[in-house]
Amino acid sequence: METPIGARITALREAAGLTQKDLAEKLKTTQSAIARIETGKQNVSTDLLRKISTALKRNIVSAQPGSVNIAIEGGKALTGTIETNTSKNGAVGLLCASLLNEGTTILKRMPRIEEVHRLIEVLESIDVKVEWKGSDVYITAPKKFALKSINIEAARRTRSIVMFIGPLIHKLTSFNLPQSGGCKLGSRTVQPHFFALEHFGVDIKTTEDAFVVKRVPKKPSEIILYESGDTVTENALFAAALTPSTTVIKYASANYMVQEVCAFLQLCGVKIEGTGTTTLTVTGVARINSTIQYTLSEDPTDSMFFLAAAIVTKSAITITRCPIDFLELELLKLEKMGFKYTKGKPYLSHNGSTRLVDISTKPSKLVALHEKIYARPYPGLNIDNLPFFAVIATQAEGQTLIHDWVYEKRAIYFTELDKLGADTMLADPHRIYITGPSKLRATELICPPALRPATILLIAMLGAQGRSVLRNIYSINRGYEKLVERLTSLGAKVTYLEEF
Repeated sequence: METPIGARITALREAAGLTQKDLAEKLKTTQSAIARIETGKQNVSTDLLRKISTALKRNIVSAQPGSVNIAIEGGKALTGTIETNTSKNGAVGLLCASLLNEGTTILKRMPRIEEVHRLIEVLESIDVKVEWKGSDVYITAPKKFALKSINIEAARRTRSIVMFIGPLIHKLTSFNLPQSGGCKLGSRTVQPHFFALEHFGVDIKTTEDAFVVKRVPKKPSEIILYESGDTVTENALFAAALTPSTTVIKYASANYMVQEVCAFLQLCGVKIEGTGTTTLTVTGVARINSTIQYTLSEDPTDSMFFLAAAIVTKSAITITRCPIDFLELELLKLEKMGFKYTKGKPYLSHNGSTRLVDISTKPSKLVALHEKIYARPYPGLNIDNLPFFAVIATQAEGQTLIHDWVYEKRAIYFTELDKLGADTMLADPHRIYITGPSKLRATELICPPALRPATILLIAMLGAQGRSVLRNIYSINRGYEKLVERLTSLGAKVTYLEEF
């Protein structure tokens, strides 16, 4: 049976993107020994814990500010005002896009989150110069990319590494990249990326631990994406941006991070028609070599986190700078569930393109929707906002069906809400029934190795009376900057643990 310490080691290992074999190699032991440790079948000495902590670069039994364990005194209403942070998904797309520019790229209001840190570690390892100036990042590409010195560990901890392929095909005729990691959400295939890039003469083969990339340049007039994925669309845009001809990309994602990349590429001189639609007409350029400055847009999933937290804690708070065009359907669903709120007049983000509003929440009595709640490509309900409806549904009278059709594991993670007093019934890996309202209760949990499922557990703990402990918040820190501090500013009692 898995022990708490074994479960913690498992969670930290998975968050680091390591297999049991990888960890065994770092510790100069066997995979079977790691398996015994994680399942509680082998005693773990203090010395061995120190070695595991060093290998995973995380404390196993202790945590300090900025580390992994937090305590939540829940059941308290939030008060005050919170500002929406800039976008995680926009940030990673723009960091990858910066590889197209031979000059200096300045990305303003960059979030200091783990996903960004991992990508910057990768960039620096291949000789890209990266400098933080306050909240802005200055990126200057090298004359020659040092792919052979790439930080493999950092690359494997982010799924975004696959988006390096689109820019790098313009710089190198052949190269290898480590296999991507990120959230553990089942078999998230990268084949759509390969299908999109093959139109540009790119051949990608996979080995056990790497993407092997070769290119003989082609100039496609039209490509049809295998799926309307965000990162797939971005990779196709990167390939088209430095192809000096016109490429029509059909079945493109129109999501917020894609619109960010389109706005950035247009500043680089790339002509793009159809931004915000599913057909993009891209006229590329032969070279990008200039100083490009772009200010990131706000993150709708950040706004949604605080909307869900306000609903579950029955709080009256104001969330400013909400990107309303990417929250309208979510708000409509919530309205029909009984959610009460007001919103101010729209205004523009610092980059002059994203429409923002301020939203003030009111304590509300919710009822379950008769129809299932499911995500769709933009302008549908955002796939990353869907999990928030799971924790919201615990407070709605009646039964809610949530259909998470994209990821075969994510709905399974929603059953963790049961440990906090929720009433869930998993129909299959994609569908879960949640019956409410439930009186949430405090407990101790380890974060799942996936961003959104981890955040909904934190929200449930905010609504649960008593003291909860949430361990290994690395997966939350991948996408949210200073979340503990921001919750504290709203009156939540959330503290970093110091344990021995």
